Amino acid sequence: MAGVIRHTEGEANTSAARADWSARETHNETRDLLVRDADAFLHQSLSSPCLSTIAKAEGIWIEDTSGRRFMDFHGNSVHHIGYGHPRLVKAVKDQIDALPFSPRRFTNDVSVRLAERLGQIAPGDLNKVLFTTGGSDAVEVALRLARAATGRFKTISFWDAFHGAGFGASSVGGEATFRSHIAGPLLPGAEHVAPFHCYHCAYGHPGPATCALACAKMVEYALEREGDVAAVIAEPMRAVPVVPPPGYWKTVQTACHKHGALLIMDEIPTGLGKTGRMFAFDHDEIEPDIVVLGKALGGGMLPIAGIIAREGLDVAGDFAIGHYTHEKNPVTARAALATLDIIDDEGLVDRSATLGALAQDRLKDALRDQSHVGDIRGRGLMFGVEIVTDRDSRTPDPDRAERIYYASLDKGLSFKISAGNVLTLSPPLVISEADLTTALTIVIDAIKANG
Repeated sequence: MAGVIRHTEGEANTSAARADWSARETHNETRDLLVRDADAFLHQSLSSPCLSTIAKAEGIWIEDTSGRRFMDFHGNSVHHIGYGHPRLVKAVKDQIDALPFSPRRFTNDVSVRLAERLGQIAPGDLNKVLFTTGGSDAVEVALRLARAATGRFKTISFWDAFHGAGFGASSVGGEATFRSHIAGPLLPGAEHVAPFHCYHCAYGHPGPATCALACAKMVEYALEREGDVAAVIAEPMRAVPVVPPPGYWKTVQTACHKHGALLIMDEIPTGLGKTGRMFAFDHDEIEPDIVVLGKALGGGMLPIAGIIAREGLDVAGDFAIGHYTHEKNPVTARAALATLDIIDDEGLVDRSATLGALAQDRLKDALRDQSHVGDIRGRGLMFGVEIVTDRDSRTPDPDRAERIYYASLDKGLSFKISAGNVLTLSPPLVISEADLTTALTIVIDAIKANG
């Protein structure tokens, strides 16, 4: 009999708290749509049953069929520029009128311009691009390219990480929901090590001042012992969120260079300004070999993802490592170009850094006396509050986290619980300081009320 799976990707949707939330739903149209959803779709963890319904989405707001509005501080990390940005809507409409689709083996100007643009914003010689329709596929492309470039197949990645739902992406992922039981057997050679996490150090160190980067040294150790690793793949900042200790990525990158492995940065949730830099790895002053982008690249409207690779990795010309039907879709490419323009023109990267610092300062000041708040961490507009039984033990308290979560929902704030007990707050980069302040007040009040 299969053991109980510990979900670390999101909040439980079969808990008593979720059942209570659902039982309080009295709007007939909402209830009916939820029943139809449950009848029509295959059920799966994390999304069945659904929390509620969405009828409208605009800016930072989502609205359900009963008219309840929520500030969306989750958005699956797609809504950097908010929902329905007028410039994006116009760009997509114009592109549909001009060229709605481009069959493969043909190219088109807008797709080429997007590839060129990504090569310009990425550092160093990261200037060779391939597009896919989703992040999981982009991760698969990155893994295939690493194999082609190195002649190796092994990877090193991290337990608890999420890189997508495909077999390759699940293999390098470390989240049980996507890789255990029915998911196997997975790709051979997908080795895992403990992730960086200074608050819950897998190696028992109290903090980065005393650890000598034990977590990074384990990556180096694995590279040396295996000897034939194609790539290390990881999120530069884990979207839980967890920030790497200073020097972590420089140590890992040096080890990759020494042992002939590529460094793949999965920036699907963290890229394009979310952390206060264009790429999250910019905080750590490194240049990876391959960058994976997705989610927000489509502006919260259309699905597009892809990779940016070093010029010297253009070595797979005799193979089809992508060649997806919508690889050079002009409509999704136009959405991505418009999104990048909006991020640049509205100064959203700097805005993310400024507002994110204000948010963390506010949370730390307001919650310093709350013994069940263990840690407050993040970068830019991706930050989190870890809920524990007490600060001394640092024991996760998922039940209390869920109570806080649903209390916040009742007040009009939606976010995600990560790792069972981390209130993960990821607002759009276009949020006003006033709306951010309102949201922070909601979550602070909910935390204090559930103390």
